[in-house]
Amino acid sequence: KKPHSQPALSWSSIPLDLAGLVLRLLPTYADRARFAAVCPQWRAAAKRQQLLPPPLPLLALPDGTFYSLPYTKPFRFPGCGFAGYQSACGNWLVFPRDDGCFLVDPFSRETVTLPLLSNVRLRPPNAVAKWSEDAPNAVAKWSYEHGAKVADPYVTWMHMKDSDKLHISKLVVCSPNLVAALVGIGYTSQILMCQPGALSWSVRAYDRCKRFEDMSFYQGKLYALTKGENLLVVNISDDHSTGDPQVSRIGQVIKGDPWFSYVFGTTTMLCKKLYLVESCGAMLMVRRKIWCQAPRPGVTCKIVAGKSEFEVFKADFEHSQWIKVSTVGDDQVLFLGRRCSRALSASRYGLLGNHIFFLDDDDEHRVDYFYDEDNTSCSSYDMRLGDVSSPHPMISWKRRKEMRLAAWLFPQD
Repeated sequence: KKPHSQPALSWSSIPLDLAGLVLRLLPTYADRARFAAVCPQWRAAAKRQQLLPPPLPLLALPDGTFYSLPYTKPFRFPGCGFAGYQSACGNWLVFPRDDGCFLVDPFSRETVTLPLLSNVRLRPPNAVAKWSEDAPNAVAKWSYEHGAKVADPYVTWMHMKDSDKLHISKLVVCSPNLVAALVGIGYTSQILMCQPGALSWSVRAYDRCKRFEDMSFYQGKLYALTKGENLLVVNISDDHSTGDPQVSRIGQVIKGDPWFSYVFGTTTMLCKKLYLVESCGAMLMVRRKIWCQAPRPGVTCKIVAGKSEFEVFKADFEHSQWIKVSTVGDDQVLFLGRRCSRALSASRYGLLGNHIFFLDDDDEHRVDYFYDEDNTSCSSYDMRLGDVSSPHPMISWKRRKEMRLAAWLFPQD
């Protein structure tokens, strides 16, 4: 008599709770995608896991190439090209086009349309540009009358006539019904609002353009950071006639230290970049100090970027001040980028905490320096030691003009 044979077990028969434990050990997007591709049962198991921490961010390059950290092999999303994005926000890539722009989630293929930057509703309506009689000097008035595009404190949206040169330097998807953008020319920028799918943006016509460094949606409010390290809160209301969102008032929350680029002696110049990022429920301002080689007469006329250092400040809203902190947290890692920044728990991903990962993702309209090397990559700063290292030296790309827009992309799942 033949012994009773047991049915062969299949990998697809793994219970859902066990599949969830396996998924929790996979911190990267690439590994989770491979898990879901094994079979329909595993794909279904991956979709049912609602409490998984988000995977590590992807590094996106404008030629459509992506890196799934910590892996160093580039990949492209199958069946669709994502080359030529202009900005990034969370899980969204931002693409310009002739009749507006649109957001694409490369993970879900979801698409959201946004208006053309030349389609702007002025607030108040029917606004007409007027020059203030208390203009500080004749030079500023001349700049206005001749359409000079300078970082003048009296320049408003009404003076920015070259709409074809406007570009989005920062986009924030605040909610499914609200998108905010920093838009400008050169060193001047303004805050615009719209609803996804709307035909036009909204802007306060008389607000002075500023050199905004970053913008963040924090605890239900929109905040903007200026070059002078002033933290501003952007109050938003609904247009009574259309119901569309609009900026009702911009108020100062924290007055910063007006620290700008300056030169030490004759050889060294100190420049800075600023970031806003939420970490452990707090609003952080990160100041990246870039030590540059100042131009030497008869040798070079370029300011060349060198070593980077970082200082971190926490917003004290009660006392309206920035408080310097010596750590970002033993279990925190900051991923900083001009277009999108996030803080993640280090222990979830097997990373060392109290580190800052950053990109040389300079906007060509806002850069104060050049680079001595043609290649660039992502770098890591150790807050304890003050050292900069390259955690993934195999991940690099050419620092061409069109490739400066590298960005962190943060999958939702």
